[in-house]
Amino acid sequence: MTKQIISLSENAANRIKEIMSSAEQNSIGVRVGVKSGGCAGMSYVMEYTKEINPNDEVIEEKGVKVFIDSAAVMYLLGTEMDYKKEQFSSSFVFNNPNETERCGCGESFKI
Repeated sequence: MTKQIISLSENAANRIKEIMSSAEQNSIGVRVGVKSGGCAGMSYVMEYTKEINPNDEVIEEKGVKVFIDSAAVMYLLGTEMDYKKEQFSSSFVFNNPNETERCGCGESFKI
């Protein structure tokens, strides 16, 4: 069995279930990708997806579906997706072993 691209913590899976329960009816899951930008060069992108892209990698874990943008696969290999709630903010957190640098605000990274 090959290791899947990303794994989900219980917190991340539960939060995805929560946001999917209030998503538009034709949403089928969330898509994770990366884009250029941020102080370190790249940032993570999450959005609802309404259709399966033929090149997407699909992760089904803990009762949720996460679609990985094919262009992001090489950047995300081995990443754990978590969800952290803190006193003033809450967000998805990507624990990515491929990062060589992360900006101070945690919004962007470099491979």
